[in-house]
Amino acid sequence: MEELAFYKGKRIFVTGHTGFKGGWLCRTLALAGAEVFGYALPPQRGLSFYGLCSVEDAVRGVFGDVRDAEALRAALCGFSPDIVFHLAAQPIVGRGYREPLETFGANLMGTVCLLEAVRACPRVKSVLIVTTDKVYRPGGGPRSERAPLGGDDPYAASKACAEIAAACYRTSWLAEAGVALSTARAGNAIGGGDFGEDRLVPDFFRAAGRGEPLALRSPRSVRPYQFVLEPVATYLRIAAAQAEDASLAGAYNVGPAAGARTALLADMLAEAWGGGGRIRAASRFKETEKLELDSAKAERVFGIRPRTDLADAVRYTVEWERARLSGADMAAFTDGQIASFFSLPVR
Repeated sequence: MEELAFYKGKRIFVTGHTGFKGGWLCRTLALAGAEVFGYALPPQRGLSFYGLCSVEDAVRGVFGDVRDAEALRAALCGFSPDIVFHLAAQPIVGRGYREPLETFGANLMGTVCLLEAVRACPRVKSVLIVTTDKVYRPGGGPRSERAPLGGDDPYAASKACAEIAAACYRTSWLAEAGVALSTARAGNAIGGGDFGEDRLVPDFFRAAGRGEPLALRSPRSVRPYQFVLEPVATYLRIAAAQAEDASLAGAYNVGPAAGARTALLADMLAEAWGGGGRIRAASRFKETEKLELDSAKAERVFGIRPRTDLADAVRYTVEWERARLSGADMAAFTDGQIASFFSLPVR
C-alpha cells in the first residue's frame, strides 16, 4: 500500500463516514495511518457497514446533518483538517422522487454548507466533492467532463446542482485562498457492506436470504459498475495530487471504460453465489437507460487505471457477504480486502 503513504499522519475530514462508500474510505485511510474525523447522520438501523466493520473504532467523529451549517462548521474547524472528502448525500433515486425537498437539501445545500465551513478553516488545502455519473444530461455516448450537466430526476438534478455550486466556490473563493477543490463523478460502486434500498447487490442478497428470486427493476439498463475500492482509490489519488499541485483541481469522471447491463451483473452474482434467480420487471420510476463514463481525463492527469473488472468486483462482493454470514471479524476481513486490492497491479 505504498501509494497511500501520502496520508500517513494527515488530518482528514470525511462527511458521510457512516455510509457504504464512506466506510470503505475511512477504513482505507485508517490503514494508511491517517487521523480521520467523520461527520454524518447516524448509521441506518439494522445492518450497516459502519457497525459491522467497527468504523467508529477506526475514526473519531460526530453525528450531524450536513444541512446544519453551524454544527458542520464547528466540527470541521474544531478538527482543522488538511484534506476534506465530502460523501454525505441522499443517494437513492427512488427516495428522491418521494422526498425531493430532503434530496435537494442534502445534496445541494449540504454541499454548500460544507464549502462554507471550508472557507472558515484556513488549514484546509484539498477538498474532494463526490457526486455521481448521473449529473449529465441524458442521451449520447459515454459522457466526458465536457458534457452538459442536467438530470431528469431529483437525485440526478440535485447532484448536478452540487457540481455547479462547487465550481462557483472554486472560482469565486477557494482557488484564490489556495484551496484545491475537485469533484468526482463516480459510477455505480458495488462491494460488501452495502445494505441500501433499491440497489442491485443488497437487493440480490436480501432476496437470496429469503429464498426468493430477484426482481430486477431495469434489467436492460447499462451502468458503469465498479468495485467500491476503485473509486475510493481514485478519490485518494486526486485529493493527494491536488494538495501538492492546486492547478490539478477540476471535475473528473471515475468509472470503467465500458458499462455493463444490469441483467448481466445479476446473472454473475447468481452464478457466483451458487443459486438464486431473477425476474424481469418494469421500472417503478423513470431512469436513464444507458449511462457510461469517459474517464480518460483522470487517466491522463493522474495515471489512474483500474485494478479490477466486473468479475473481480463480483468475487470480492460475494466473498465479503459469505464471510459476514459465517460470523467472521468483518473489520479484519475488510482490511484484508483493502490490502489485497492495493497490492494488485493496474490493468
